Amino acid sequence: METIGTTSQLGRDQFMRLLVTQMRNQNPLDPIKDAEFIAQLAQFSSLEGIEKLNANFSDMLALQQLTQGASLVGRNVVYQPPDSPAAERGVVDGISLQNGKIELVVRGTLVPLDQVWGTVASEPRP
Repeated sequence: METIGTTSQLGRDQFMRLLVTQMRNQNPLDPIKDAEFIAQLAQFSSLEGIEKLNANFSDMLALQQLTQGASLVGRNVVYQPPDSPAAERGVVDGISLQNGKIELVVRGTLVPLDQVWGTVASEPRP
């Protein structure tokens, strides 16, 4: 019998293999009832739909963060630097994607988007 690697999620192929193995090894005098079989398929279908929905939400969140970061380019922001206890302000020069997270480039420093407190009006130039 083939062994399946352990994962936290049961994929479609693994589910189908498990189902076929279950059907092959069932007791011929007491086979799986139609209702049980349909319930298993329905549960798998629901799980698959939820996983797709979660993936779509993740994509939408990433797009929202990218849009938010892009809207700050050229603006003066107040932020908490990674290794400083005091807030600073500076103009956002660009955005960067680091390990799946949007970071702003301020004065050559990468600032995580969640460390930005807000925007401030630009100071008048002499």
